[in-house]
Amino acid sequence: MRQFLSRLAFATAVTLSLVAIEAAPAFAQAAKGASGLPLPRFVSLKSKSVNLRVGPSVDYAVAWRYLKSGVPVEVTQEYDNWRKIRDADGTEGWVNQALLSGDRTAVAAPWMRGKGEGVFVNMRRDPQAGGAIVARIEPGVVVHVGECNGEWCRAEAQGTDGWISQGEIWGAYPGEAFK
Repeated sequence: MRQFLSRLAFATAVTLSLVAIEAAPAFAQAAKGASGLPLPRFVSLKSKSVNLRVGPSVDYAVAWRYLKSGVPVEVTQEYDNWRKIRDADGTEGWVNQALLSGDRTAVAAPWMRGKGEGVFVNMRRDPQAGGAIVARIEPGVVVHVGECNGEWCRAEAQGTDGWISQGEIWGAYPGEAFK
């Protein structure tokens, strides 16, 4: 009987572990930081000069300095007034929340940078693959994003408005919809 109970307890533990593992991705997407905002989430750099630090305080060394506002970054953690961010190249570090903006921007296909001439992301008049092309954007160009419907994002780049496939930008999650 003791052996049976031991096996039952083991089987129950394995089953609960598997349930927890399967539920983890859904929970991770619904996580909230200390600010009450979802983690992870996309924001942009507010300032033209932003120090990326190795830890959440001015006492930590500066690992990198961004010199352009509007760059999209992903907030992955929060600690007090500090946000751990990741950029499109995978660089991570901490910045003060005052240097971040809720304005949404995105990078056009950063994974295609350096793949040669003639590689572009098409901006279309309508949110559909057959829509007329209104601009061809080079990989790595930052665009301002006004809304996403889960498949397409309305964007603006250098005065041109249109729709870009959500799968061709870094700055909106797959299936994410917002206005």
